[in-house]
Amino acid sequence: MSSKSNGATNEIKFTKLFINGQFVDSLLGKTFETTNPTTEEIITRVAEGTKEDVDLAVKAARNAFDHGPWPRLSGQARRKILLKFADLIEENVEELATLDVIDGGKPISLSRSLEIPTVVELFRYYAGAADKIHGTTLKMSTSIHAYTLREPIGVVGHIIPWNFPSQGFAMKVAPALAVGCTMVVKPSEQTPLSALFYAHLSKLAGIPDGVINIVNGFGETAGAAISSHMDIDTVSFTGSMEVGRLVMQAAATSNLKPVLLELGGKSPFIVFDDADFDKAIDLAIYGNFINKGEICVAGSRVFVQEGIHDAFVNKLAEKTKDWTIGDLFDPTTRHGPQSNKQQYEKVLSLIEHGKKEGATLLIGGRPFGKKGYYIEPTIFTDVTDDMIIAKEEIFGPVISVLKFKTIDEVIKRANATKYGLAAGVMTKNIDIANTVSRSIRAGAVWVNCFLALDKDAPHGGYKMSGFGKESGIEGLDHYLHVKTVATPIYDSPWL
Repeated sequence: MSSKSNGATNEIKFTKLFINGQFVDSLLGKTFETTNPTTEEIITRVAEGTKEDVDLAVKAARNAFDHGPWPRLSGQARRKILLKFADLIEENVEELATLDVIDGGKPISLSRSLEIPTVVELFRYYAGAADKIHGTTLKMSTSIHAYTLREPIGVVGHIIPWNFPSQGFAMKVAPALAVGCTMVVKPSEQTPLSALFYAHLSKLAGIPDGVINIVNGFGETAGAAISSHMDIDTVSFTGSMEVGRLVMQAAATSNLKPVLLELGGKSPFIVFDDADFDKAIDLAIYGNFINKGEICVAGSRVFVQEGIHDAFVNKLAEKTKDWTIGDLFDPTTRHGPQSNKQQYEKVLSLIEHGKKEGATLLIGGRPFGKKGYYIEPTIFTDVTDDMIIAKEEIFGPVISVLKFKTIDEVIKRANATKYGLAAGVMTKNIDIANTVSRSIRAGAVWVNCFLALDKDAPHGGYKMSGFGKESGIEGLDHYLHVKTVATPIYDSPWL
């Protein structure tokens, strides 16, 4: 694993709150620091919103929904504006990518070539859906003519995660905009910068004032205010299981608003003896170490059938050495620092737990370099199901390899988790592939591939990985109410 010097920095243009179409200071004048995880240096200070700022943002969003043009525009008109928004994002890909690099420790190759282009495509996808939101004509058993309307739910609260700040923004904001909702967005306090730039571009695209409002701040203040606000109609949250519970409780005890929760996972990646060996190795590495392991669907429990286990482990360690750590602005760099100090310390602590519980540290497991929150790509073997590293979401560059014998055994063990976000199955046997795919309790099962995430495919979990779907046409559902309209037919007994 090689290292190179740190690269560029970027002038920060937007650091305030964005409310009712204007960048403004917080009402209390508070700010907080956002830090570059590569250098551990302060990038800038960002306006810190609190309950008072959330109230102001909600008021703007409510007025824009109740009286403004956005919900009342034709789907065709919203589509044109969203397509322009997507074009502006594409034109500014370099600046947006750079913001996520310096704010979140993301390699430029990942941000520039994958995440920001995904944002562009998500906005184009939902722009295409904006004029195709239709109800259904109902054939009633009585003499009643009825149909359904699919209407925007109202004011939405979006709480964005720090691991994919741009993609998280688009997955929530694009479908809500497409159906005609207005919103208050709280980016993570760890990575607030790109959301503010998107707000700037939204105004250039012609999205009316008050439709998108950005309130930077902390979960216990701004996030809590959004979750419990009586004038927000629904909340979408991506983050930890613990905070997801708090969001749900706040929503239930206020105006009983519905919530969409994506709360992480501990995904199994199952490799059978007959699998394409080299492809399985590459996918195990990619599926765990991309974005320095800060990915909710990481296949961090790698189950390997006993016939190929030893050879697999040896090759996995050998190829991991090529996963380059270094300058985030070097396009050959694959591995950056953890996004923040808290996560860095958590990952290192869990690695120590793995050692103490008796797992074999095959490679990595240490901080890398003299500055920044870098952790070496790490592989444990001789892992058992009851170890903390096999049970808890690490959210860092750590693989646990577990040996198995039979298909029934691995299905039972793969399902023995509180999570259920995703799973991977590597086999050339269609019967094994079908059996495992039907048996694993997860929102997505990828056969002979991994991280097959796409704008067309709904994404969401089972069990304590949350509920509700993002992406795909299903990604619109959380932001729509279904209303039934019924009228009697002439000479009906209902007259």
